[in-house]
Amino acid sequence: MGDGGPGGMGWVVGVVSPLLARLDPAQGSRLAALPYVLVWATTWEDDANAWVAPRLGLPALPLVRWPEGEPDPGAGVHWKVPGIVAWAGGRPFAWVDDEIRAADRDWVAAHHPGRALLHRVDPQRGPTARDFEVLGAWVR
Repeated sequence: MGDGGPGGMGWVVGVVSPLLARLDPAQGSRLAALPYVLVWATTWEDDANAWVAPRLGLPALPLVRWPEGEPDPGAGVHWKVPGIVAWAGGRPFAWVDDEIRAADRDWVAAHHPGRALLHRVDPQRGPTARDFEVLGAWVR
């Protein structure tokens, strides 16, 4: 859900990141209004609940835990993809990220039996009204 912002996206945290100032608190209510179970799929891991969720007015969310020592999914495929597909366990899912590429979509289509939406957002703008429209329409 790379690491660019809320809804499964985030930025790597060592100390409090200046990127947190770019978060729009209004996005939290828009994310919460989506007919999804929200889950962090970010390298921030537990820090997403400590630093990002409160700024968005979201509760602590479940996390995709990244397995160690997983084989490389292949050329051009984001390293997160196998972990997200494993977490989904065949269920429909939407992954929102700023690093999604065609190779990721192809890998998911070949390895995930359920419906999947891989939706890329612009890392400079974050989720826009159009992104929320796409996410809402996909569920319907």
